[in-house]
Amino acid sequence: MEKITPRLPSGMRDFLPEEMLRRQFVIERVARVFEAFGYEPLQTPVLELEETLMGKYGADAEKLIFYAQHPGGKEKLALRYDLTVPLARAFALHEGKLSLPFRRYQIAPVWRAERPQRGRFREFYQCDVDCIGVEGMEADAEVISVAVTALQRLGFSDFAVKVNNRKLLTGIGMYVGLEGEALANLYRSIDKLDKIGADGVRDELLKSGIAAEVVARIMALLGTGEIAERGYVAAAEQLAQLRQTLANVPLALEGLAELERVFAYLEASNIPSSMVAFDPAMVRGLGYYTGPIFEAVLLSADPEERVGSLAGGGRYDDLIGLFRKTSLPTVGVSLGIERLIVLMEKRRMYPEPLQRTVVQVLVSVFNESLRSAALRLASQLRAAELSVEVFAGNAKLGKQLAYADKRGIPLVALLGEDELAAGVVKFKRLRDQHESVCPQTEAAQHAQMLLEGSQV
Repeated sequence: MEKITPRLPSGMRDFLPEEMLRRQFVIERVARVFEAFGYEPLQTPVLELEETLMGKYGADAEKLIFYAQHPGGKEKLALRYDLTVPLARAFALHEGKLSLPFRRYQIAPVWRAERPQRGRFREFYQCDVDCIGVEGMEADAEVISVAVTALQRLGFSDFAVKVNNRKLLTGIGMYVGLEGEALANLYRSIDKLDKIGADGVRDELLKSGIAAEVVARIMALLGTGEIAERGYVAAAEQLAQLRQTLANVPLALEGLAELERVFAYLEASNIPSSMVAFDPAMVRGLGYYTGPIFEAVLLSADPEERVGSLAGGGRYDDLIGLFRKTSLPTVGVSLGIERLIVLMEKRRMYPEPLQRTVVQVLVSVFNESLRSAALRLASQLRAAELSVEVFAGNAKLGKQLAYADKRGIPLVALLGEDELAAGVVKFKRLRDQHESVCPQTEAAQHAQMLLEGSQV
């Protein structure tokens, strides 16, 4: 058989055990936060019908969908582009089994046919929470609170959640006389603010044919896109000013009232004032948002930490209506789990020592005549819910200890002929070379105490 050179498709990655354990640490901690707010796990398939995905993201995004047709297949299939559209499809399909409001979370890979580059992959994980069936702004404040709490639990403190409303953005366009394609161009240009700056947005709007005086009015309302002020007091003042300016635009007033309620609920939920900000220039790219939108950004001067948003989301009340007779109010947020993992690696934010392997105890085998005794000891330890490996193969004790050390296994059980005859087990903790002996009947309890750091 011809040899094959091992290669990965571009934009794809392998995760070796030590790296995978770090990823699992992040995912498990975030999932616990989601569940603390009452969100329940949901899983959807990797493949969706092409008709499920198309027409939901906008033409530019849909160019990145991976198609997955197989020879002779009657159905046109595609890899999921995100977790939000599959949620809408799944809810519409199974709503008879579900109760409203329906809170779900999903942490799973998605695929996009992007050009691979630093920090951008074709396969990556998304980490979403969504609430279906709540029209009031308490749901929007709740998902923002979920995101803030998750970031805090991971150890981040230097971030802020920018909040805006699509109704306000549309209202600003109406205030200056834009509609249709001109309004869509306004969205697209403003969305580039953090990349090309206020001057770049101004130039782009002028090139699109918008009159200079109109552009000036737009920029005066939107600001620079930088977080000038944070907190509930600053937000209230900015919203009050816009309420005066846009007093004759009902849609804008509706958006402002929704934002006022969101900020009030966030304050009541004890979300720190320093972690929220009103940003009238924040757009969010996806076209299905209908109300409040939000985005968590890192407040870091380090250019290597400019990784984009840490989390983002908003209200999308019309999407589920594409899969059922009537729509339902829905709001959600997605954590940038891949970016968070990169930042945590760079900042060394993982607790130390963080396990490098799932194995807690290596049971050594002095010689083959003692392997059965080692297997019995391993079974005893596993019955106490410890993760145990029995050394495989023939090697001297020194090599077995070196193997455990290289793997990051914290504890080695030594069961030689002398220990077996005396009915005891010797344990060696590798990080501090601490050794102790206990009766075999107490081996599991003793091992657990050693793993917790006791000097027994």
